[in-house]
Amino acid sequence: MKQNPDIKFLGRVLGDVIRTYAGDDVFRRIEYIRAASVDRHRGGDAGAIDLGLGALDLDETLSFVHSFMLFSMLANLAEDRQGVATEPGADIAQAIAKLESEGISRERALALAECALVTPVLTAHPTEVRRKSIIDHRNEIAALMKLRDAGRLETDGGDLLERAIQRQVALLWQTRPLRHERLYVSDEVETALAYFRESFLPVLPALYARWHRAFGARPPSFLRLGSWIGGDRDGNPNVTAETLEYALARASETVIESYLDQLHQLGADLSISSELASVTPELAALAEASGDAGKAREDEPYRRAIAGVYARLAANFVAVTGREPPRRARFAGEAYASADAFRRDLDVIQAALSADGDGGLGRGGAIGRLIRSVEVCGFHLATLDLRQNADVHERVVAELLKSAGVEADYLALDEAKRAALLRRELAGKRLLSFPDAVYGDETTSELAILCSTAAAHARYGAQCITNYVISKAASVSDMLEVYVLLKEVGLFHPGDAPACPIMAVPLFETIDDLERATAIIGAYFALPEFAAMTNARGHQEVMVGYSDSNKDGGYLTSVWSLHETSAALAPVFERACVALQLFHGRGGAVGRGGGSSFAAIRAQPSGTVNGRIRITEQGEMIAAKYGTRESAAANLEAMASATLLASLEPPALSVKDAKRFAAAMDAISATAFTAYRGLVYETAGFKDFFRQITPISEIADLKIGSRPASRTKSDRIEDLRAIPWVFSWAQARIMLPGWYGAGRGLSAFEDQKLLRDMAAAWPFLATTLANLEMVLAKSDMGIAAEYLRLVESKGGKAIFETIRGAWTETHDAVLAVTGQSRLLERQPALAESIQLRLPYIEPLNLLQVELIKRRRAGEDDPRIHEGIQLSINAIATALRNSG
Repeated sequence: MKQNPDIKFLGRVLGDVIRTYAGDDVFRRIEYIRAASVDRHRGGDAGAIDLGLGALDLDETLSFVHSFMLFSMLANLAEDRQGVATEPGADIAQAIAKLESEGISRERALALAECALVTPVLTAHPTEVRRKSIIDHRNEIAALMKLRDAGRLETDGGDLLERAIQRQVALLWQTRPLRHERLYVSDEVETALAYFRESFLPVLPALYARWHRAFGARPPSFLRLGSWIGGDRDGNPNVTAETLEYALARASETVIESYLDQLHQLGADLSISSELASVTPELAALAEASGDAGKAREDEPYRRAIAGVYARLAANFVAVTGREPPRRARFAGEAYASADAFRRDLDVIQAALSADGDGGLGRGGAIGRLIRSVEVCGFHLATLDLRQNADVHERVVAELLKSAGVEADYLALDEAKRAALLRRELAGKRLLSFPDAVYGDETTSELAILCSTAAAHARYGAQCITNYVISKAASVSDMLEVYVLLKEVGLFHPGDAPACPIMAVPLFETIDDLERATAIIGAYFALPEFAAMTNARGHQEVMVGYSDSNKDGGYLTSVWSLHETSAALAPVFERACVALQLFHGRGGAVGRGGGSSFAAIRAQPSGTVNGRIRITEQGEMIAAKYGTRESAAANLEAMASATLLASLEPPALSVKDAKRFAAAMDAISATAFTAYRGLVYETAGFKDFFRQITPISEIADLKIGSRPASRTKSDRIEDLRAIPWVFSWAQARIMLPGWYGAGRGLSAFEDQKLLRDMAAAWPFLATTLANLEMVLAKSDMGIAAEYLRLVESKGGKAIFETIRGAWTETHDAVLAVTGQSRLLERQPALAESIQLRLPYIEPLNLLQVELIKRRRAGEDDPRIHEGIQLSINAIATALRNSG
């Protein structure tokens, strides 16, 4: 296996740093373990594991775990530099060329873009174990490595390049990897803003400029930004009206400050004199209205106009923050009423630049990039979703109805009576709440958040919040309750065709909920007033949850249920003459919908994308995809091009094959579902086995998020959040949510030839099997068996043997269906990446088991606790998409 030269170089630098700061003895011990583990894996030795770990004292253990974590991080960096999007069609130009080769014109692609919406939505779901400081140093190393690629020997500051890289690695070594305090929502907001500021804001205008060339015309701003951070309060009591206001204000401050910086540079650049160039009347008026009477700029209308625009925008900054911007305006201006008003002034400047010939001044450039940014981001930066659990909404509505004397026991009503009552309330202007009423804490908090939402619309524009996601949506009344609450703050306007700038978005998560989705949406569209409202908007969003459906039914049943629900929704929307907009709640791990976004979008059922898709980006995947401008550009372009291809390419299957394959998948999924439920929910003692064999309780101690690990105080698996469920199985290298049940479903299917034909011809099954391969390759039943030392409950060994047998069955079934002799045979780059890491993960697992055993036995040395947390961090880093 040929090692990536960057990995070899960075590994050497790390070794030098360890030797310098930890000493030769520690370095030699670490190097012995590393070499022994590498040799063991190269030789395929499956014998007894003895890597010399027992010779490490606790201090050396901490140094060892720290070193392996940093090596994995640097290896990730080196791999990311080799390129992100390698699939054919993974950029817009390639996608257009592919479509044209299939007889689909670029004019048709451009027409699709006119009504398209593609949005990555950043969430604060806690699977990123690394501190932001660690990620920042990592990104600085990436920037220095780019200089090294260019043949540079020195940095811009004059330091020797290799010495600068060594300095950053030394900073990594001496930076505390673990958080001492649990994150607050404000911390999560600031982390997301760093990505928006450093990656998204510079990258998006550049991408649109590239797409302009690819389309042969200026495309609309169909790729936009989204966030849940500060608005997602489902199970997180720390999200309040105050955090919502903080998130919105900081986002607005960030984007306006970016515009001010660009305006300042634009003013410096546009030194055009009216003595040498003609001036349009509109620009002359803008310059005259600016109030800039400086003699030095009397013949420089562009600079005078920009000074006035800057002064007005600076007033917006003051209104949002209560302070002057870092670079103060030279004179006072009146704040813009909206981002559109700001944009109109920029259009005047661009039009003037274009009016005096075709010298390229008005085509693109800095003014074009700024206009594009304002189109995409407005004064809000990213559209913030609200999210809350349907159970909360019904309790709040029940209290409001009771206090207003409308209905004494709303919760006792059946669905038909609830819906009828809510429709009556939504038909009139009467409000249920009144200022001097005293409500419970839950109702008070929810009303405060909605009041802040209404105020935000007035301050930042309606695009700041457009979607209200309803977790555990199970009925039409769940959607109507949200509109009743929005009506209380003046955002829902009654009428024959009601109007509301915020859309209620049902989130279907469990297998049963997914099966009911079409009936619920159909019943909602059957309500005349809401059909009219939805038709006026033109689209309706439905969110589908990968994580909870997986925890409920296993990987294979989850992905098939999501696929089938999406396909079944398409005709419901078509009959209603409404565009379907699916919102995919994906995580990083395969058990939570992880894997290639490009492949996943292209594998969506025909007729379900049509240019509109939103996808959550969370945890460690945010840094992996958007941590640098290069990776951000590649991943955003891959998302956009996949949407284009999935929307316009003809179906991969004939109608006959589609029906045949679907019937086969129904049978395979049913068998897989039975196997999964039989183990997880019907096996005596499984709950205790899970909590003992995985570090679930130790993960709960990690300070990586602002919300609790469970929605309730219950210890039932049903009530556990999907993130710690998946994350803990990954740590023990079992990765059960990503594959269990699939092997039984695949191997029990009688027509294996049909199964092979399906895998070869059907993007859905090909993507599903590729993800299965990846998770099987990252799991290790030999290492997992070491975690049995932590299991004390009766029957634990028998449960493990069931799991081990199922893993072998799944492994063999995947190879049989794909016709491969080994996992990832057709994905050599991924296979090499995983193989590189295995020698570094195995010793971490073994140390983790020993430290957990000691801690659970009552040892209270703080270094044991720190070592466990470090090992969790290191294993997650090495596995990459483990959460």
